[in-house]
Amino acid sequence: MLFLGALRTPAELYQEGLVLIKYLSNKTKCERLRQVARLSRAFQECIQMNRVLILGGGFGGVATANRLRELLPPEDEILLVDRRSHFMVGFRKTWALLGHEPMEAGYGSLPDLEKKGIRVVQGEITRLDPENRSAEVDGSTLKADALVVALGAELDPGRVPGFEEHAFNVYSPEDIPRASEALESFSGGRVMVGIFGLPYKCPPAPYEITLLTRDYFDARGIEVEMAAFTPQPMSMPILGEAGCEVIESRLEGRGIQFYTNHKAIAVEQGKVRFAAHNPQPFDILLGVPPHKAPAVVAESGLTGEGAWVAVDARTLETAYSGVYAIGDVTTIPMANGKPLPKAGVFAEGEGLVVAERIADVFAGRRPQARYEGEGGCFLEVGRGEAMMVQGNFLAEPAPQVALSDQSAAYIEDKVKFEKQRLNNWF
Repeated sequence: MLFLGALRTPAELYQEGLVLIKYLSNKTKCERLRQVARLSRAFQECIQMNRVLILGGGFGGVATANRLRELLPPEDEILLVDRRSHFMVGFRKTWALLGHEPMEAGYGSLPDLEKKGIRVVQGEITRLDPENRSAEVDGSTLKADALVVALGAELDPGRVPGFEEHAFNVYSPEDIPRASEALESFSGGRVMVGIFGLPYKCPPAPYEITLLTRDYFDARGIEVEMAAFTPQPMSMPILGEAGCEVIESRLEGRGIQFYTNHKAIAVEQGKVRFAAHNPQPFDILLGVPPHKAPAVVAESGLTGEGAWVAVDARTLETAYSGVYAIGDVTTIPMANGKPLPKAGVFAEGEGLVVAERIADVFAGRRPQARYEGEGGCFLEVGRGEAMMVQGNFLAEPAPQVALSDQSAAYIEDKVKFEKQRLNNWF
């Protein structure tokens, strides 16, 4: 783990060296020549070194760092910054919520990246300066030749009055233990799963949580009434009416009420209020809160007039030279005008493309890698089976995305998906 000090670019180190050499001119001739020779060799190495600064240790950041380390020469420096000490695949929160496995069982240690030659800085990013490709972390400024912003989407439960007081935030690792305890001690009543804002990470997740929670109570012989709601006109619009009908029929078949076009505006004790519909009662509310770009990103100007960072869909370049943004912090329009869903698999793919392009730039080559928008997300549907939402999301003239049939094999694939990344990256 790197402890922050004065981390400067090679050009700055060279200028400091010139000042130091001037200072040494007052020393004896032999001593001066020896030190100048040593400094000259050191500065030659520094001048040839490039530095990449990666902000964020999620899917996109870790994938970028690993691929860059494979592509760049050893003297090139890769810095990864995150306030956390670990990486975790998002779907592990659902497993922990329902008592399958603890979240800690799926941690990847970010400091372990040091063994690969990736320098890790654990700290809070307090300022981002894309024009100068730099960031301030716990009071120290880090500068780079290429900057990758992979800070994800922040949860914003405070945007909905009463959410923090009356709902369990099932997208927050910190709130999962409390939600899990509530489910474990629940003896009956109405459980509601709600989507409180758009866009949100991992579009299938709320429906997976709903169906697996039904399994959870059925296995315990506890009678509960279950319901779910979304502000959208159907469960997952990217799938079209036919795909959504499959998901919604699955909910109905498990006795789960499903409400579309329900935009929640407030949560009260035992009740969710909507903009254009009657309130819905609950005894337990499992909520997906609104999301937003991290404040440090918005304040930097990277989001412009929008809510997220706009990037080139194929190169992930921002409006600033040498600055890339990947993953949930970005907005990438699909051919249908809708934004590319926010999911770890897309952040990973984007990170690999960015790594290739940075390596080409540093080597003086014309960058060739382009992001194609292919990927998929698992959707566990209960009773030991899962489906896949997969395809080419950036296809022209329209996204080519489909929902697979349910299969127990997809559960095995989901477990392998996590294991492969933990083993390969850490």
